[in-house]
Amino acid sequence: MTTTVPDSAEVELAIGGMTCASCAARIEKKLNRMDGVTATVNYATEKAKVVYSTEVTVPDLIATVEAVGYTAKRPAPPPGSGGSDGEAAEEPAETDELRPLRQRLIAAVALAVPVVAMAMVPAWQFEYWQWLSLTLAAPVVTYAAWPFHRAAWANARHGAATMDTLISVGTTAAFLWSLWALFFGTAGTPGMTHAFELTIARSDGSANIYLEAAAGVTAFILAGRYFEARSKRKAGAALRALMELGAKDVTVLREGREELIPVTELRSGDRFLVRPGEKIATDGTVVEGASAVDASMLTGESVPVEVGIGDAVTGATVNVGGRLVVEATRVGSDTQLARMARLVEDAQNGKAAAQRLADRISAVFVPIVIALALGTLGFWLGNGSDLSAAFTAAVAVLIIACPCALGLATPTALMVGTGRGAQLGILIKGPEVLETTRKIDTIVLDKTGTVTTGRMTLLAVHTAEGTDETDVLRLAGALEHASEHPIAQAVAAGAAERTGTLPVPEDFTNVPGLGVQGVVEGHAVLVGREKLLAEWALEMPVELARAKAAAEAAGRTAIAVAWDGEARAVLEVADAVKDTSAQAVSRLRALGLKPVLLTGDNKAVAEAVAAEVGIDEVIAEVMPEDKVDVVRRLQGEGFSVAMVGDGVNDAAALAQADLGLAMGTGTDAAIEAGDLTLVRGDLRAAADAIRLSRRTLGTIRSNLFWAFAYNVAALPLAAAGLLNPMIAGAAMAFSSVFVVGNSLRLRGFKALD
Repeated sequence: MTTTVPDSAEVELAIGGMTCASCAARIEKKLNRMDGVTATVNYATEKAKVVYSTEVTVPDLIATVEAVGYTAKRPAPPPGSGGSDGEAAEEPAETDELRPLRQRLIAAVALAVPVVAMAMVPAWQFEYWQWLSLTLAAPVVTYAAWPFHRAAWANARHGAATMDTLISVGTTAAFLWSLWALFFGTAGTPGMTHAFELTIARSDGSANIYLEAAAGVTAFILAGRYFEARSKRKAGAALRALMELGAKDVTVLREGREELIPVTELRSGDRFLVRPGEKIATDGTVVEGASAVDASMLTGESVPVEVGIGDAVTGATVNVGGRLVVEATRVGSDTQLARMARLVEDAQNGKAAAQRLADRISAVFVPIVIALALGTLGFWLGNGSDLSAAFTAAVAVLIIACPCALGLATPTALMVGTGRGAQLGILIKGPEVLETTRKIDTIVLDKTGTVTTGRMTLLAVHTAEGTDETDVLRLAGALEHASEHPIAQAVAAGAAERTGTLPVPEDFTNVPGLGVQGVVEGHAVLVGREKLLAEWALEMPVELARAKAAAEAAGRTAIAVAWDGEARAVLEVADAVKDTSAQAVSRLRALGLKPVLLTGDNKAVAEAVAAEVGIDEVIAEVMPEDKVDVVRRLQGEGFSVAMVGDGVNDAAALAQADLGLAMGTGTDAAIEAGDLTLVRGDLRAAADAIRLSRRTLGTIRSNLFWAFAYNVAALPLAAAGLLNPMIAGAAMAFSSVFVVGNSLRLRGFKALD
């Protein structure tokens, strides 16, 4: 993982112990204070990418991170391309990471529910109910809430405060005061009840317990953390999906023999065999044979590329034609697929992690609450009140500030919003994604598979004078049906759809690089490039030559058809635009977004597609590395960029973009690299996804506002010593009910027809 350059080196560290985005910022700040060190810490991937001078060592970097209260180590080596051992080694680590959190959550929910129920329903408060509440709440506040206490202590040692601090201080204060009231006050008296009355009156607190607040807050916040951790553990899946695209085994030619070996044993200079339908094992040069190669998942080129002796081919692309013998030129980490994996990883690490709203507010709110609690204690003691009354008021400040509704604000809105999104075919990966949708002003659309169907389709038939279109389709379709080439299959499918059952050729020959020829129903038929007809001394009539030129000018593939010594027709084949794409582009514009078409396909094809769907700006003939550069250039110009794509070639750009929207009909690599996944292959879902994300973000913001508003409104009452337990419980319950109800409004979100 370490790459050395003159006078500096680069290392990637796995960071442990982070609980929020401010943790990542603190580590990054500490590392960047070291001489000769430039660091980027990503909370989502839990990694630090560090460039350091030769005067600094990796142990120095690790020690600096540990001094801040976190752990750091070199991450385990990534699995090889297709290596199952690496993947198997990685899975247990992921499972172990979530198991402790899941166990704490289950324990917290099971024990907190009866505690909250007994405190809120006086009829259930039997003679010794308060002691049962203590028995149930103690494991929740100690064992289940331990991650919050540990994080709060680490933050306190470095003079910082986050939401963890507020949770830890509030739950601990509520629990300790309840212990005091039970053992030294009157709350432990048999038959004690919390009467359900909403009165504002001063109390000495000796009869009040707050165990339901301590247990309930812990359970709520743990639930949010668990769902967040589940989404975070998928951060590296884009890289695994990329590497899984490569071939697992390869047939090498050694001393005239064929030998099947794992692709990891392939070496530069080896010659290997690629049969029709197989993936090309690694980057290389064709030394024998001719075929067509489908490279769309890497380059975005919708038309398979014809290759012959001397042509370069790329690993993980698919041989769709004849038999090839390839000499390996790049293997392992030097291949284009491996370089793309690094691009995705770099883009993910370089993307600034969005700080959660609750953490940003807590950074200010927590110190203010703690200062107010201390001030309240000092004020009452200074005014001659007894210690019990003063301490009651101070603890009441901490308890009312404890964020019960705040713990529900983000998870409930996120669960309802993402649940509604799933019903509509929109998958939202996490709360950080939502903040980005509000800022997006430019949307970059991949062409193949996103705006277009991604499949070659027969679009038009131009016939010579006196030739029947049905005859053209039957004869050409029959011959093309015997070919494995994707363009031939598109012609055959289109012909069968329009004419019905196709005849069986009496003779068939594939002419590499030119087309096919054979005998159908007694006719000698030629289908392919104009050069194939020229070899048989056939000239195309003027009207067919014009149709061919017009088709090629529009970026379509023109196929000539001849039989019995005459050129009869020209067929147009292209990657067809989806019926809904033009409407989708219009809706994206209505959301204030500027659409840009970005593709690896040729310029003529791209401009024709853009004109059809209403896009003004086109960037064509770009490789995967160039797609990333285009996104970076737009970001550098001050635009906030969303990217919609479906192929491996889009994965790095999806990761680099401020918001990545992956078509669910595309590859796993693109889906994992995106922030939003559109399950349907319909671009209109992109507009719905942005609308839903913005609506969900708005709901989270309003939830957070009201969650804090209830706390802030009640703080003066608590500081004045006028807050009794039922007022506190009612305020917390009402704020929680409001937050849940506000979130449930998202269930009414509807996609536009």
